[in-house]
Amino acid sequence: MIRSILYATDLGLYAPYVLQHALALARSFNARLYVVHAVEPMGLFAESVLQTYVDEARLKELRSTGLDTVMNSIELRVLEGFRDELGDNRQDLELINSVRVLQGDPPLAILEEAQKLGVDLLVVGSHSHGAALEVPLGRTAARLLQLSDVPVYLVPMLQHRARGE
Repeated sequence: MIRSILYATDLGLYAPYVLQHALALARSFNARLYVVHAVEPMGLFAESVLQTYVDEARLKELRSTGLDTVMNSIELRVLEGFRDELGDNRQDLELINSVRVLQGDPPLAILEEAQKLGVDLLVVGSHSHGAALEVPLGRTAARLLQLSDVPVYLVPMLQHRARGE
């Protein structure tokens, strides 16, 4: 029985298409729908550039309050994007219980959130917006398929359908 679903989005070009699958599943199963977007942690290069231009006190402040502000603004942007995408369809918007933006390695952050929420199904796209067609499966999707304890509903990119693949 599917009572709750976690839709992991990369906010890419095909995110609205994958969202439609997640919403259809949530409607079909009368399930709660959660949305998560995982943001890669700042790399060493970016960190060293910041250290060059910002003093330690300001850097510490940016790490604590700045990161929270950025994450909250991304969450709001995602919700606004959903409102734009769904238009007058408030019933679909009401299916979405929460939107969370997490920092960390995307597959691991998504799986941690899935476990914390106790979801019964993960919904993901097969590729990120920048993946080449020759790559059969994106890194995050592949890792989720390998590591997930719950079923994964994988939505293929539209280009593969157009080419008959």
